[in-house]
Amino acid sequence: MTQPLPAVDPELEAALTRVAAVERLLVALDFDGTLAPEVDDPDRARALPAAAAALARLRALPGTTVALVSGRSLDSLARVAEVDESVPLIGSHGLELRLAAGERPATLAPDEAARLAALRARVAALVDAVPGAWIEDKPAGFAVHVRLVEGERASRLEGDVRALLDREQGLTVRAGKNVVELALRDATKGDGLRALRSRFAADAVVFAGDDLTDEDALAALEPGDVGIKVGAAPTIAPHRVADPEALAAALSLLTSARESPGNAR
Repeated sequence: MTQPLPAVDPELEAALTRVAAVERLLVALDFDGTLAPEVDDPDRARALPAAAAALARLRALPGTTVALVSGRSLDSLARVAEVDESVPLIGSHGLELRLAAGERPATLAPDEAARLAALRARVAALVDAVPGAWIEDKPAGFAVHVRLVEGERASRLEGDVRALLDREQGLTVRAGKNVVELALRDATKGDGLRALRSRFAADAVVFAGDDLTDEDALAALEPGDVGIKVGAAPTIAPHRVADPEALAAALSLLTSARESPGNAR
């Protein structure tokens, strides 16, 4: 039996109802921990059915763009999101952009690729010594995951990786929930969100995310937009929901409001 969705906070409901009436709406969302509950095996992550259904309805509406903005590589995001190729995707924290079907991001230059391989080998020596830790490769960097590592060992490994990378020049190193990431090129989810806004000429944006790196996208929002934090972590977002189930409820409300006859475009 399908469980009813949680109630939506009245202030968030009012904000979503307001943006539902704009001519061109962009709904840009993080994936892991936002649309999909966090799982131990990242390849098994999937959006909650209620969230996926709401996004499918939104995509069918005129003047409405749905996009995903993730720290995952573009290939990984496309695989777990299970969306049509026409859905815009931002991967690797803004380093990879697929704004239309068939687009592919630029690849690393040979000297960059050689440097990345050398750095990965040094970090792998640390990771291989810690059971449960693993490296996720990305086109312009890699991420060290410690979700399955015991608390104290996880903190120690994160510190060792950060110390190694901090000795290098010209790297972008960022921390997230149970992860340390390196990139040879500097970009943020905020950069990705601005690219989406420009490409689709959005009159308003709804963005939701749960991780520290999502704060960059929340900071890129403009007056009239709606920013939502998923979970209890500190945030600059004016609105908050408890978990992906609560976000699915908010997305369903937004969808219904945009589908209403008064908002027909």
